[in-house]
Amino acid sequence: MADSIITSEKPSTSSPLDPPSRIVCHVCQKQFSQYTCPRCNSRYCSLHCYKSHNIRCTESFMRDNVVGELGKLGSNDETKQKMLDILKRFHSEEQVADGMDEDVDADSALSEETIQKVLGGGEVSFDDLSAEEKKLFQRAVASGELSKMIKPWDPWWLKPSARTISFSKEGTQLIQPLAREDEPMSSEDDLESNQASEIPPGPETSLPPLSKLSSAKPSPFLAVHLVDIIYSYCFALRLYNGDWQSDATGSAMVVLSVSSVLGQGGQPETVLEALSYCLEQTCSPAFRQMGGLQFGLGLVDDVISLLTLGTPALLCLLCDLQRMVQAGETELKSEKPRKSRRVEIRSKLKQAERKIYFLMCWVHEQPGEAWSSLGAIVRAEKSSAMNYEAVSRSRKPDNKPEPRSKALIEEVKDILAISCS
Repeated sequence: MADSIITSEKPSTSSPLDPPSRIVCHVCQKQFSQYTCPRCNSRYCSLHCYKSHNIRCTESFMRDNVVGELGKLGSNDETKQKMLDILKRFHSEEQVADGMDEDVDADSALSEETIQKVLGGGEVSFDDLSAEEKKLFQRAVASGELSKMIKPWDPWWLKPSARTISFSKEGTQLIQPLAREDEPMSSEDDLESNQASEIPPGPETSLPPLSKLSSAKPSPFLAVHLVDIIYSYCFALRLYNGDWQSDATGSAMVVLSVSSVLGQGGQPETVLEALSYCLEQTCSPAFRQMGGLQFGLGLVDDVISLLTLGTPALLCLLCDLQRMVQAGETELKSEKPRKSRRVEIRSKLKQAERKIYFLMCWVHEQPGEAWSSLGAIVRAEKSSAMNYEAVSRSRKPDNKPEPRSKALIEEVKDILAISCS
């Protein structure tokens, strides 16, 4: 007996003892269905019918698939690449679904083989996308749409375990006792252990006294330079969502771009001067997508938090920054950019590494109360900036606005200069 043709909306209930009936596609009602939607069990015949049968259904299935895959990912290189491929797949599918219509060219859609990979939980790489989808994905990357799918990183200096870092008199981090294998850890102990593992380790060897590094007297402005460096470190980590290891060279160069001390050989003499430069770089076109002045003022809060934690947290920060710069140098050795350019970058990183180590030794010798005083100064500068900004917003609308072409550094200085009056 020939197979019967069914147009019912009910899902197929065929079994090995009952040969499957041929079901017409629920969407176009023209072709026999070959596939079943895993979300609503609707039968469809092609990719076009799958995308048009229920946009909410396809989007929600893709979103659940992505979230499920992200939950299984670790932090190694292989899983990072897998996560990137999943993000590419999800956003490209979503963009194509939104713009799909009757006249869409066959070349602008995923092949049926590819969509079956997606439905089966397989991996789809960037090369599997059509030329149009690749353009849409690149546009999404440039606009920051993909970043909305990435969970925001929680800075290590805001975790409770950052307040319990301990160092010896020589500057090395004290070893924390480990639980015995036969003693199960409570949920609270396990949480604290996980948080402690996220704190960057401090110096592995004893820090020498400054007198052994230089016979000259340290600059009286090193505290100001420290503010510049803390701000730049926090900027880089927030930019890379805490994962500077994924691009050590890029992270290190971001630090040098934001820091006047490390990147330009600057010698700021006041906290106002240091913050003005850092905020100018934060608001520059290169980093405009990060949030501008409001993002910069949030970084000032990070500086205050780290100063409040004191010497142990500052040593961990400087050690982590030193490792970042060293890793950037190592990456440059394996890459093959223009020789002159590579030599120039490595020279800058080497100079920055020396400055960071010197500052680390200097921080180790300072009394703990120095950081609370410096934090109070930074807090006062931020408060003045916030007050001035609030006054500026409350100006009468008939006042003539300042020209848009005014230099950004002057705008930042105007916001912060009130603290000096």
